[in-house]
Amino acid sequence: MYDKIRKAVELLKGSIHAIAFTGAGISTESNIPDFRGNQGLWRKFDPKMASKSYFKEDPDGFWNFYAQRYEAIAKAVPNEGHRVLAKLEEIGLLKYIVTQNIDRLHIKGGSKSVIELHGNILMSHCESCFSEKFTDECIEEFKKNGKAPRCKYCGDYMRPSVVLFEEPVRLIDLAMEIACRSDYCIVIGSSLVVYPAALIPEIVKRQGGRLVIVNLEPTPLDCIADVVINERASVVLKKILEFL
Repeated sequence: MYDKIRKAVELLKGSIHAIAFTGAGISTESNIPDFRGNQGLWRKFDPKMASKSYFKEDPDGFWNFYAQRYEAIAKAVPNEGHRVLAKLEEIGLLKYIVTQNIDRLHIKGGSKSVIELHGNILMSHCESCFSEKFTDECIEEFKKNGKAPRCKYCGDYMRPSVVLFEEPVRLIDLAMEIACRSDYCIVIGSSLVVYPAALIPEIVKRQGGRLVIVNLEPTPLDCIADVVINERASVVLKKILEFL
């Protein structure tokens, strides 16, 4: 593993515009469940519960699911992996973090240039008039009566300001534009099976950049990566910082 980390570091040091692409695997060490792992959310819940159609069909059931997700995220704190990425940005080696995560842990961990492809769970908004409210207030309302929270202005349902299944990915055009300018991408904790988000590291590699993948399980892009390390995110990132 150490030889692979050294190679990843040398490639990073030789880059001009490096980015990180992160998924749920970087936050599992902050006790936030991932989606497809042995203890993943989709082993306990039907993925449709995170869809736009389910929100429309059963707002109460939808909020029951998101209340449980929010509780896990709200008490989470950044781990060593988040802090190392912030440090790499601080010293100028990392230009952007493009993340699939909605937990805001990159921001809390000190990173500045973060593209949240799927939004974040901190805020919720009304489907009709787009008025906003903190999600914790919505959760409190839901817990009081077991009913989906409603907008105080127009009465329509509130929803977390995250990208649901069946909705377009936010900021994907910006992320793709950044990928086109990048010559190095380190993937941290992503299965790389969710598109169009997974296009980001693929774009970097297809245009001649370097691709490093750090994930516990194999990914579909392992075959084109320059370095693949099947290890926990924090372990690898701490070593990367040491080797620098």
